[in-house]
Amino acid sequence: MAIFIDTSTRLLVQGLTGREGGFHAFRNRDYGTNLVAGVTPGKGGTDVSGVPVFDTVSEAVAATGANTVMTFVPPPFAADAVLEAAASDGIDLIVCITEGIPAQDEARMFNYIKQTSDVALLGPNCPGVISPGKASVGIMPHEITLEGRVGVVSRSGTLTYQAVHELTTRDIGQSTCVGIGGDPVPGTSFVDCLERFQADDETEAIVLIGEIGGDAEEQAAVFISETVTKPVVAYIAGFTAPPGKKMGHAGAIISGSSGTAIAKQEALEAVGVTVVTYPTQIGEAVAALL
Repeated sequence: MAIFIDTSTRLLVQGLTGREGGFHAFRNRDYGTNLVAGVTPGKGGTDVSGVPVFDTVSEAVAATGANTVMTFVPPPFAADAVLEAAASDGIDLIVCITEGIPAQDEARMFNYIKQTSDVALLGPNCPGVISPGKASVGIMPHEITLEGRVGVVSRSGTLTYQAVHELTTRDIGQSTCVGIGGDPVPGTSFVDCLERFQADDETEAIVLIGEIGGDAEEQAAVFISETVTKPVVAYIAGFTAPPGKKMGHAGAIISGSSGTAIAKQEALEAVGVTVVTYPTQIGEAVAALL
């Protein structure tokens, strides 16, 4: 099995006619994802390499049965694009790749979706999701993945790739790899993904990659102690980050004594999670647990 996406995924891309949107959309299609539509206002009635383009998400869903949206829209307009997708009947998942969306817009997106629908939102500022052997929605390099039974969830895109590489080089396959994004207001939390992995019969172990800033990892630790019965390996980035300085992601900043790497490590270790010191140790730690 898999979480979020599988062979039934029917992908619609907001921004398919743009350079980046088109490039990654067709990489997803080449991997095997069913790419059914694009949406670019003003370009309805055209197509890109045989994929029809519509003016609105609702038109595209009605014509193609799309159930998943990937958003490649510039930051000033991305929130409205996501809200349009969330308001369209038939959409189950939105993957927002766009980086640089204002935090107030992100909060507006988050609140609207949580209050009005059951649509899952990955991102903003995320690499997407891949279920090896089934489907890919986002910008993850599928070449390093291997179909298997370990779930991966991460705030960092590049650390997701390294974790997957460390697993694959040891012939440890992945059920689904999820990048939730590193912005202050992500649409999906560690807890959301842990709950899905716990319920997935074909996920046997979980890799969690966190970083400084916020308390998402501490919340994950509480959820793991109460609900998760599967082995978890974690890595926390940012042990040497100076307080008060943003490190890479908008949400990766230590404020006073809150959000430090050591606090996150201690919280996870206290509930039985194996926390590694370096990302290169992830594969070895998972292999030992399995």
